Amino acid sequence: MIETKTLKVDVGDAEIHTEITGSGPDLLLVAGLGGRGAFWHKQVQDFAEHFRVITFDHRGCGDSTPDKVVYGAEHMAKDVLAMMDAMGIESAALVGHSTGGAIGQHIAVGSPERLSKLVLSCSWAGPDTYLTELFRTRREVLISCGPLAYLTMGTYLAMPPRALQEQMSDARQFMEERLAAFPGLEVELSRINAVYTHDLRSELHKIKVPTFCIGAEDDGVTPPGFTEEMGDLIDGAHTHLLASGGHFCPIAATAEYNPRVLEFLTA
Repeated sequence: MIETKTLKVDVGDAEIHTEITGSGPDLLLVAGLGGRGAFWHKQVQDFAEHFRVITFDHRGCGDSTPDKVVYGAEHMAKDVLAMMDAMGIESAALVGHSTGGAIGQHIAVGSPERLSKLVLSCSWAGPDTYLTELFRTRREVLISCGPLAYLTMGTYLAMPPRALQEQMSDARQFMEERLAAFPGLEVELSRINAVYTHDLRSELHKIKVPTFCIGAEDDGVTPPGFTEEMGDLIDGAHTHLLASGGHFCPIAATAEYNPRVLEFLTA
């Protein structure tokens, strides 16, 4: 197993918990709405055979400075750029999942020189009625029913039944672990708002960074049409849809996901 080192990176008004694994060209793995670098636990070791893999907890999440709200995906992108500056990283490849893909889009549009390659994983260019109503409902569940119901709903949405059944041998422990990672109501509501407000449909044609859009046919959070739309809007982008794996296909379909992403990153 390749050794992992941890550090805190100062981005001005927050410290970002960061983990570095391996050596070589820099590769940033950017998590989605949950905001925790641990999301990538099934990718780190594979990718670290080729790259210096950098994962991190977003502000307000995990072991980063708590109680830090976000003001949209662009704000989170500024955190990534500040982290890169603090670590002396001029340019890196970036894999962004879901909201992490929204972050990657902002960097690719506004600071393209900072990215060597971009992978948009189960992400979206802008909302439609389906996405808006889904996250409006999730927001209402969080406010009305509390974090446990909200996290349970999100887990069932993101994971294919077969993969989820295999993990839930102890349902109470399974959900208690997720509840322990909940960042707090104010922070989570700000992160949901970042999903609501992300819309770069009119800007994605500006992306010139080599881009790979990957999703899953059975994704119930960001359905495959979103992945195809990003691929159509970004000139020269490659697009691939996994047959299954759901929204959390990096976890549920690792054997198919990792080789596809690595093929693009190492080409």
